[in-house]
Amino acid sequence: MLDLVVDDAARARLAAERVRKLGRRVARMVRAAGLCEAHDAAGGVAGDRRGAAGEELEVTLRLTDDLAIHELNRVYRGRDRPTDVLAFAQREGEGGALHPELLGDIVISVETAARQARRGLDREILFLAAHGLCHLLGYDHGTDEEEAEMNARMAGLLREAARAGRVRAA
Repeated sequence: MLDLVVDDAARARLAAERVRKLGRRVARMVRAAGLCEAHDAAGGVAGDRRGAAGEELEVTLRLTDDLAIHELNRVYRGRDRPTDVLAFAQREGEGGALHPELLGDIVISVETAARQARRGLDREILFLAAHGLCHLLGYDHGTDEEEAEMNARMAGLLREAARAGRVRAA
């Protein structure tokens, strides 16, 4: 399940239909991630849109501006500058296992995404959403090996976001 929050500053840059389309694609990635977890938890047998705990995965995606993400980056990461994407994983830390279906929050600066987009803003936002989702799922990119594994997972999620038809594990 995806809860999509669009701040007023980001809404000014994104038409309503564009936001709906992005929301559908990110929701599809979240469902595909849940199917993958169900598949892994069942020892290779795919489930029906449910995570390892038997629940559909839940993610909040917030589209915002540089000012808001700058503040979040400063407060939570100690970096006094805007960034493109932040991920706040609910599975980490004390109590993280209580509700494993709650993955967490992804925050994307639409301003930064627009500046770095080389193949269109929508593709950049989807890329950043897949990146954030991978962090929520426990992936990191501290080493070349970790980065390769994370990039492969992101590629699968992005392929699933672009596909039509029934959602498959990714």
